[in-house]
Amino acid sequence: MQTITLYTKNNCPQCKMTKRFLADKNVAFEEKNIDNEPQYIDWLKEQGFRSVPIVTAKETQMTIVGFRPDQLRTLAV
Repeated sequence: MQTITLYTKNNCPQCKMTKRFLADKNVAFEEKNIDNEPQYIDWLKEQGFRSVPIVTAKETQMTIVGFRPDQLRTLAV
C-alpha cells in the first residue's frame, strides 16, 4: 500500500474534489491542511509548488498537482 499525502487548504474547490475522488475510490491518504498546519507552506514552496491540492505518493515518487482525475485513478489500483 502506498503512502499518500494530500496537501490542501480551506475553501479550495479542487481540494474538496480531490478528497472526494480519493475517498470514493477507497484510496487511503493523510491530509495536511496548510491553513491549519502552516509549517508545510515553506516546504511546498521549496519544492516549487505554488498551489494546492498536491498529492504525493511516496513509494512511486509520483506527484499530482491540482484535481487530475486521470492521474488520480492510477493511485486507485
